[in-house]
Amino acid sequence: MATPTLPRTPEPADAAPQGAAAPLPRFTVRNLGPNWYAAVMGTAIVATAGAALPVRVPGLALVWALSALMLVVLLAARAAHWARHGDQARAHLDNPAVAPFYGCLSMALLAVGAATMAVGADVIGEQAAVAVDAVLWSAGTAVGLVAAAGVPYLMITRHRIAPDGATPVWLLPLVAPMVSAATGPKLMPHLPEGQWRETLGLACLAMFGLSLLAVLAVLPVVVGRLLHHGALPLALTPSLFLVLGPLGQSTTAVGAIADASAYVPGGFAVLYGVPVMGFALLWFALALALVVRARRQGMGFAMTWWAFTFPVGTCVTGAASLAAHTGLDAFDGLAVLAYVWLVAAWLTAGVRTARGLWDGSLLR
Repeated sequence: MATPTLPRTPEPADAAPQGAAAPLPRFTVRNLGPNWYAAVMGTAIVATAGAALPVRVPGLALVWALSALMLVVLLAARAAHWARHGDQARAHLDNPAVAPFYGCLSMALLAVGAATMAVGADVIGEQAAVAVDAVLWSAGTAVGLVAAAGVPYLMITRHRIAPDGATPVWLLPLVAPMVSAATGPKLMPHLPEGQWRETLGLACLAMFGLSLLAVLAVLPVVVGRLLHHGALPLALTPSLFLVLGPLGQSTTAVGAIADASAYVPGGFAVLYGVPVMGFALLWFALALALVVRARRQGMGFAMTWWAFTFPVGTCVTGAASLAAHTGLDAFDGLAVLAYVWLVAAWLTAGVRTARGLWDGSLLR
């Protein structure tokens, strides 16, 4: 997902010779924004969603390992970004187009943790997988809750937002707790019965409600912007797919909570999930039509193309959950079709991102 260009403060190492602006090095972390965590999310969900399908998908362990490696490298690079380019990092927080991407840090941690449980357990063992997921889930949940409250606070008190400034990117920090709600129930069987297990189950249910109500408050603003101000700028058009994230993830979450806790009956998971997945199909058709229109108008590759991956992956897991609760092959078929899109989008975005990293264009 693209980070808008911000004014750059010259540094001694970049000093330009007498009146001429020196180009940035081929590889630099100065412009490495929090949006890059979307690549980790989009890779990890390929493994998690593949494990949820009714058919065996080869190579999922390699995808999981790649997502874990990407997370480690990106965490180190982002730490270097804050250490060496603090001015740019603070500018990102002050930019209403960039700050919401801090929700991606939470979801990257949670996505890799979920993939570790779903796929990595066969490689490193169940006990180690549970330990890794527990650490990543705890860290991702803490970051997600801070982002869910902190980013809206910044938008209210410090950001200056234009009348046509609302975009689906605003949903990113709000949907992060929903990812915690969807992935937390997998840890419940590994906790002692009683207080600990029930507390985690109700905490996941609370985060489900927190995220759902917040998304319901913001989504009409985004739709209103589209209706009153027209289509998004070309580079931002793929972000329309972000709306699928809370839809698929909430369906996955309510199904997972129903499987792990007695507080949510399986019937409610179906009653909630089927209409929401119906709306997800409607939104997918609308978003795809607008993306095709933007492509015809010259939309090129940007990091926003990663929006084609993780949100669709949540629809795969949501459809798979509905298939498990209803026994209907139609939902299995929907999950497989969505997974085909997910893999194609992941390969496309991955290859184009790797090419942009190799020539340095995405970092300059």
